[in-house]
Order: sequence, then C-alpha cells, then structure tokens
Amino acid sequence: MPGRGTEDTEDLLRTLAPQVLGAVVRRYGHFSAAEDAVQEALLAAAQQWPDAGVPGNPRGWLITVAARRLTDLLRAEQARQRREEAAARRMLPGEWLARPADHPAPDSDDTLILLFLCCHPALSAASQIALTLRAVGGLTTAEIARAFLVTEQTMTRRITRAKRAIADSGIPFRLPPGPEQAERLDAVMHVLYLIFNEGYVATSGPGLHRSELSGEAIRLARLLHRLRPGASEGASEGGSEVAGLLALMLLIDARRPARTGPDGALVPLAEQDRSRWDHGHIAEGQALLVAALPRGATGPYQLQAAIAALHDEAPSVTATDWPQIVALYEMLMRLSGGPVVKLNYTVAVAMAQGAQAGLALLAELEASKELAGDHRLSAVRAHLLELSGDRAAARAAFEAAARQATNLIQQRYLHTRARRLQQ
Repeated sequence: MPGRGTEDTEDLLRTLAPQVLGAVVRRYGHFSAAEDAVQEALLAAAQQWPDAGVPGNPRGWLITVAARRLTDLLRAEQARQRREEAAARRMLPGEWLARPADHPAPDSDDTLILLFLCCHPALSAASQIALTLRAVGGLTTAEIARAFLVTEQTMTRRITRAKRAIADSGIPFRLPPGPEQAERLDAVMHVLYLIFNEGYVATSGPGLHRSELSGEAIRLARLLHRLRPGASEGASEGGSEVAGLLALMLLIDARRPARTGPDGALVPLAEQDRSRWDHGHIAEGQALLVAALPRGATGPYQLQAAIAALHDEAPSVTATDWPQIVALYEMLMRLSGGPVVKLNYTVAVAMAQGAQAGLALLAELEASKELAGDHRLSAVRAHLLELSGDRAAARAAFEAAARQATNLIQQRYLHTRARRLQQ
C-alpha cells in the first residue's frame, strides 16, 4: 500500500489500537503487559509506515509485532522470577503464556469482548469507565483525568489497579453469557456514551471533534445492538435502551457536518445549514427509536434520543417543538436528574417560556454549585442574558465562559460572541 501521511497513519492507528489490543489479550492474556506491547507496536508503525508504506494487512502487522514484543516481555519477566526464586525448572512457552480463552467466531469483534472485559463487575464503576476509555476509546490518561476531575497521577493509579484486578481475577477473554451481559450492560452503555461525547465535543485540543472516537462509539453500539437478545425487535428493556443509545448517537452525530465552518469555527445550532446534516443517520435513528419506544420501560437514552429527534425534525430552531422537549426533559430528570440534564432543561424552558423563566431556573442551578467552574453554565447564562436584552452582562458571561473552556474551538467561538456584543 502506498505511503500515507502522518495524520492519516495516526487516524488508522487510533482505529486499529483497540482491535489489536483485544486480539493480543484474547490470544495471550496478560492485559497490562499486552497493552504495553501494543503501544510499542503502534509506536513502531507510526515511525515506519509514513515512509515505508502501510502493509497490506495493517491489523495483522500490528498483532504480529505486539505478540513478539509481549513474548519478549514475558520471557524477561519469567527470567527475573526464576532468578529471584532460584527455580531450576525450565518452563516451555506454552506453560507461561496464558492459555487462550475460548476462540470466538471468525466474524466476532475482539473490541466488543474487550469492552465487556473492562466493564467486569469486579471493578468499581469509576474504574470500569476509566479503563475502557483508555483501552477501547484510546483516550490518554490526562484526558480521562480531566473528565473525572482528578489529577493525572490519581487516574494513573486507578487504571493500574483496574488492570491488576482483571489480571488477578483470571477472567477469560470471551463474551460473557447472557445473564452476565445483562449485569454489565448499564456500565457498557455508559462508557460508550462517554466515548461518543468526547468524540463529538473534545474535552481539549485544537479541534471541536474527535471523529475517530464518535465513529468507534457508534460502531460498537451497532455491535452491541446486534448482540443483545431481542434488541432488533425491542423485545427486552435492555435491548430497547441499547437501541435508544444507538439512535441518540446517530441523531446527534448527524449534525456534525454543519457544526463547523470552512475555517473550523463552531457554528451554533441556530445558524447551521440543516441541509448539510446526515439525513441517512437521522432516518436510521428515527427508525430505531420508533421500534424501541413502544416496548418495555422507557429509559434515559430513549428519552434523550426522542429529544434529539425533535431537534433534527424541525426546519429551524424557532420551529422546534420546545414544549414537547420541556416535557421530555421533565421525564428525563425524574430518571436521571444530573446537572447537565438540568442545564439543558433550563435552555428548553427559556426557549418555550422566555429568557426570564430560564434565568430563574439557572439561578437555582448556580446556587447548587453542581457545575461550578464549568464553561457550559456561563455560556448558557450568556445566551439567556443576550435573549433578555442585557448585552453588557451577556458579554461578561461569554468572556467568563471562554476563560473556563478547555477546547480551543469553543474558546474562539465564545470570544467571538463576546466581541459581537461590543458592537
């Protein structure tokens, strides 16, 4: 295959990394050592492929290199243990390499197995999310630490403990049986949701999107939707929520082509060219939602997907069915009333009932301190103040939001909004 640019190679390696890690762990075990070996293989590829060209089977190349490196690591560890223990017995590779777990079908996806492995109930919920974001989502430890509002050192220790817990548990590398899948399903869906969100609005960095993350989250959600018994017919509560999660991702991701201008600047929903939205994604998301909603209890992902569908169906922001969105947010808050849900509800109330009604709710949310220091709170305040006609206060709030934001595209957008209010 002809040589590819460095950026193209990095995109390919991000896509292949979780698949390669899954394949190596399935074959050899040793989660932590396998991750180190895969990282070395990725580094070798990043150095060689831009000049030498991408091999015909890049995934196989990475697996081979990682497996060789893992063998070297395990042999070195074995030798160290033999010296320390003064053991005379010679061990064959088949004895010290982990016995491969049950081999999945040829068309199975090791990444999905890796996802369920990282969401094992032996781990705390926080560790499940952190480990999956690292191993499957490809986020750096620093990015995960920012999402959890902890230091990078704290997150490093948490991920290390999670990998050690998996190694000590002897969990086989295979999809868990049906009942165990159901036990892990909430954690798996939550992790996919977080990975998608990080891809749709990057926590930090020069770009608004990390499309490789949102695309991988959608791909895994499709696999999960096919995996869950009855999911395609919405016959089970779990299947309905998986369908709701996939619908939510598709309906939101459909807007991505119009969210940035030619210069990469953020384009708000009210100003987006809706003809550029991905209408195939919208149709697929709507079909999933229509099939899922009548069956079983309605969960938070289905409600969020219904809200997204109302936005996508509207020809403009002003023509959006805001009263219906308010009603859906009220249902959602009864199920999972987190601060971000409350903030979105505040915006919907303002659009349906006026800026002053939204500002009153926002004052209650600010008093709770749940989103203290979050740029989204200041940005919503700025938006509502602008709607109410208080340009000076709105400008100050936009400037505060820009100082709090960590994504460069969002910072520029917020500064631009503040400057417009000076005119």
